[in-house]
Amino acid sequence: MGSTKPIDATLIAALQLGDTDLTDADKDLLRRALTHRSLIGAGTSYERLEFLGDRVLGLIVAEMLLKAFPQEDEGPIAKRHAGLVRKETLAEVATQIGLPAYILMSAGEETSGGRQNSAITSDVCEAIIAAIYRIGGLGAAQRFVEPLWRPFLERELEPPRDAKTSLQEWLQGRGQPLPTYEIVERSGPDHAPVFTIAAKVKDGTSRSATGRSKRAAEQAAATALLAELKKAE
Repeated sequence: MGSTKPIDATLIAALQLGDTDLTDADKDLLRRALTHRSLIGAGTSYERLEFLGDRVLGLIVAEMLLKAFPQEDEGPIAKRHAGLVRKETLAEVATQIGLPAYILMSAGEETSGGRQNSAITSDVCEAIIAAIYRIGGLGAAQRFVEPLWRPFLERELEPPRDAKTSLQEWLQGRGQPLPTYEIVERSGPDHAPVFTIAAKVKDGTSRSATGRSKRAAEQAAATALLAELKKAE
């Protein structure tokens, strides 16, 4: 299991569970949320909890946004929401509270950089949210999520622009045809698929990106492609 830290008071405090009388079952649940599927003999990994955590996080963030921006329509709120629940945000939160050090994984996975893999750390963060929800209900999950996500919410006063729209407008402004998007790979379990999508323009320039939905992967690929086109201009 490499150099994984055991669940300790520091982690419990970071999860806002310091005042909770955790049972052995609760600790087992937290351990499962931290277990990567590469760990042979672990029984179950974090993947099912990740599925639940994604929904719990989405609900809490949606409520935060509706309270913070009472005059905004659904469209801008949806864009803000997508930015707040994306993989990059989750991975940043995971690093901020020290989650990577507690992830249970095989020695091989750790050697290959698994502990620093944002896809893994973001998934674990979602699984931890689900574990907190099961231990203490929605209130406990809110106490964990809200203070950590509020700085991200306040970071941009204007709703983020859609990456695909930005790429389209950049190309149209230069008289170029619209980009194409192609699914390169679909991996992961059925309940939590991962898509790799390539965005490509007429001259052959392309960039690929992954996401837990086709839309997320397309957005990430569009962001990467636009950055490359601007750099080459």
